[in-house]
Amino acid sequence: MNIGIIGCGYWGPNLVRNFSILDDVRVLAVSDLRTERLDFISRRFPNIKTVTTDCNEILRNKKVDAVVIATPVSTHFPLGMEALANGKHLLLEKPMTATSEQAEVLIEEAERRNLVLMVDHTFIYTGAVRKIKELVSSGEIGELYYFDSVRVNLGLFQHDVNVVWDLAAHDVSIMDHLIERPPVSISATGVAHFDRDIENMAYIAARYDGNFIGHIHVNWLAPVKIRKTLICGSKKMIVYDDVEPSEKIKVYDKGVDYLKNREEVYDILVQYRTGNMMAPHIDLTEALNRISREFVDAVTENRKPLTDGQAGYRVVRILEAANSSIKQGGKVVKL
Repeated sequence: MNIGIIGCGYWGPNLVRNFSILDDVRVLAVSDLRTERLDFISRRFPNIKTVTTDCNEILRNKKVDAVVIATPVSTHFPLGMEALANGKHLLLEKPMTATSEQAEVLIEEAERRNLVLMVDHTFIYTGAVRKIKELVSSGEIGELYYFDSVRVNLGLFQHDVNVVWDLAAHDVSIMDHLIERPPVSISATGVAHFDRDIENMAYIAARYDGNFIGHIHVNWLAPVKIRKTLICGSKKMIVYDDVEPSEKIKVYDKGVDYLKNREEVYDILVQYRTGNMMAPHIDLTEALNRISREFVDAVTENRKPLTDGQAGYRVVRILEAANSSIKQGGKVVKL
């Protein structure tokens, strides 16, 4: 399979590296508007025949079977449509598009042409999230009560998207993957300290049918780097700390039994359960290695990938609603 990669900024070279090591794949061409990035790619990957500032040399190259796009989100839709129009399978960096309407159009176009459309929701392919998914699906955690995540650090300030589109996309994709159903409403608050149009910190609340709630805090203006998620179930609780070098997941056999005497309405008993903590073994395979393999296998097997266009659409829809809520002062947006 011949692959062309458009965009060689922060993430692009990692994609080039992971696709290059697959035995049944050849990275045929790489494109970026900056010649210094192309010089870097040429030095590091001398076997790539075509490095160009014109992405049309990839999009219209009949030898290219699939295109990977790692450019600013505002360009995903036009580049993605051009790739599909030229019969290329498509892998898009997160978030999939700038609007949910654009995502729907790409999904329809890919289905009409029988092409694979995949989104690089990186964390879904990490060993940690794969293990959490296994624990949740097996019923070991019990009925899920809440998803509470914090993703903060100092920088990297973006010039084209706010912190919701930049950082929250990761946590929203993880939440969507674990819960397997969409929220019914989104509310969010945020503030822009330096650019009135680009919020640098935000809080997002996602309400679901039943008693489940999701909460996400993202911030570019924090003194420390925190990547921590709490997942509470009726049986056990999970702490996922992505900054932790070894024990990224800790499963606590802790919880609460809430007992209410039917005869005495005010007779309420709360019993606390305190058990052991377990840190399960985590597969340390690089997520991008799994992503590149999944994309190629989805193409060769003519099937939908794990993070297909619909997964990308669901994430964009939540981000879009959160952004709308922020602009309206925290108003609840129904989905």
